Amino acid sequence: MQRRDVGFWQRLAGRIGGPVLELGCGTGRVSLPVARMVETVVGVDRSGEMLNVARRRLRRSRYGPRVKLVRGDIRALPFLDPAPFRVAMAPYGILQSLLRDRDLKKTLASVARVLERGATFGIDLVPELPEWGEYRRRVSLRGRRGARGGHLTLIESVGQDRARGITTFDQEFVERKGAERSSRRFSIAFRTLSLRQMRNRLERTGFDIEAVLGDYHGRAWGPRARAWIILARRR
Repeated sequence: MQRRDVGFWQRLAGRIGGPVLELGCGTGRVSLPVARMVETVVGVDRSGEMLNVARRRLRRSRYGPRVKLVRGDIRALPFLDPAPFRVAMAPYGILQSLLRDRDLKKTLASVARVLERGATFGIDLVPELPEWGEYRRRVSLRGRRGARGGHLTLIESVGQDRARGITTFDQEFVERKGAERSSRRFSIAFRTLSLRQMRNRLERTGFDIEAVLGDYHGRAWGPRARAWIILARRR
């Protein structure tokens, strides 16, 4: 996973302050670095396996005590109303993993419920999904897992359902160590969303659009922007 977005979320949290909520926190890739900037970060994810990885990372970090991990569904955030979050983060297309529009609407309403009035909701969309070409079982990585680890191969496939605007990424990690072989498969799908679609849904849910950025350094959005970042304020 690329880390070029981490500094953006750190700066946003540092400017506004916490508590900060991350949707789909996974292994803590964003939550843990953001905890360097604020006292409280709450990460929500429905994958117990990924949260276990995050907990191991937190135990190794001096900032780990600032992060609280919660297993839950972002469509119905498990917090009492009202919750005191000043920032909500939706990094790297997490809202595009909601393949049905009703699930997106539920998520936006759930986020609005747990944010303070005037709080900021940052959303990072993946704009280039329609540009991905389809391919099957392409080897995209070969290497070793540490000095004594086995040989690791990453095999990827990409499929497009253009009628529904859905791009599916299938990954298989194959590890060989001596005569032993293990394999783990993952699949994730993203729905193509336009800025207009997201803006309309945010505004109907009680948000005002503050800015639309075209990169992680705060530059304004343009038609050729490689990142689509929306900053919205809770009414």
